[in-house]
Amino acid sequence: MKIAVIGTGYVGLVTGTCFAETGNQVTCIDIDRSKVERLSQGEITIYEPGLEKIFLRNLKEERLHFTSDLVSGIKDAKILFLALPTPPGEDGSADLKYVLGVADELGKIITDYVVVVDKSTVPVGTAEKVTAAIAKNARVPFDVVSNPEFLREGVAVDDFMKPDRVVIGAETERARKLMSELYAPFVRSGNPLIFMDVRSAELTKYAANSFLATKISFMNEISQLCERLGADVDMVRLGVGSDARIGKRFLFPGIGYGGSCFPKDVQALVKSSKEVNYDFKILEAVMDVNERQKLHLLPKIKSYFNNALKGKHFALWGLAFKPNTDDIREAPALYMIDALLAEGATVCAFDPEAIANVKRVLGDKIAFANGQYEALEGADALIIATEWNEFRTPDFEKIAGQLSSKVVFDGRNLFDTKAMSELGFHYVSIGRQTIQQQNNG
Repeated sequence: MKIAVIGTGYVGLVTGTCFAETGNQVTCIDIDRSKVERLSQGEITIYEPGLEKIFLRNLKEERLHFTSDLVSGIKDAKILFLALPTPPGEDGSADLKYVLGVADELGKIITDYVVVVDKSTVPVGTAEKVTAAIAKNARVPFDVVSNPEFLREGVAVDDFMKPDRVVIGAETERARKLMSELYAPFVRSGNPLIFMDVRSAELTKYAANSFLATKISFMNEISQLCERLGADVDMVRLGVGSDARIGKRFLFPGIGYGGSCFPKDVQALVKSSKEVNYDFKILEAVMDVNERQKLHLLPKIKSYFNNALKGKHFALWGLAFKPNTDDIREAPALYMIDALLAEGATVCAFDPEAIANVKRVLGDKIAFANGQYEALEGADALIIATEWNEFRTPDFEKIAGQLSSKVVFDGRNLFDTKAMSELGFHYVSIGRQTIQQQNNG
């Protein structure tokens, strides 16, 4: 099948590449000519494990194409995916200007029946707005479908190729038949292809992400109780997660969630609720907890150094909002950096993939290291903000030798508290006993 994907950001590039992998002819369209040129030359523009291999294979096999010309890009395509940005406005609502702008153009240029698919995360009612925008100028029949993505950064290729489920909101049998044909290779193992009305499909994405964000914030609240009651959040997590009704995933406490989905989607669902005069109290609390949790370590750091951080130097491991991505949107590390700089401290950071993105945001406000141990040189303490695998089993002797004192503030609970005590570290984590060593502040 010939399809077009409009937008080559994270969702668009993964979507286009994975559809090409099952034999479709895919044209990805973007207004950024420089980006299109780089992609056409085989330069992948995002970091996502496993993506580059299939990207290059499908480019070589001429199943994957890139253009900045919308007219030629959609020519003969049966399905058009809209994978465009929907950034949050100041009031939390999703900004649909890119989606509706393209929809307006499509109405002028489509020459035969097509299915237009909202792949971007959009509020309930967006499909109706897209339909109206296309219909203003369209002279041929078309359908607008909602097909929300459920990709987790770091494992997006597996998520797309082997989905738990595919959700499709469609109003006509013609559209359902085309979408079934397209997704057939991805659901051969029996995972469901779930058809529903368009509005329900649009809401499903927001509901799923908001529920997961709620689990995270709930466990962060439990971690606060654990610290005050002398309990161990890891033990509580194991006990709770073994209940089949709850499940083990998204129960790890830390310094808050970030990224492109959870913060934006929770905020947007709260805004949508207000528009229909409903006060979504749980999600208001979820957002509040998450904002506080991002700086949960700061009072502990200040307390250790007797509320005098001016002139202190910190090593920071992890800048991306999660491991296996270079995405720094709403990353807790950035909030921590801002707070430390405001206190007069300095920071040297290392991240396996996200340094370039942070440099574009912070410039020379902090220093960057070429490796995790280089970041430690002369630091008064190590702060861990992202749980990259290479941080999990480090050389503790090397850490002790590089730091000016054996102090670690761990926002992701990477290390065993007993082991850190035996190694002589002052070790602060989330929802667990603090390993007390002498204050060298």
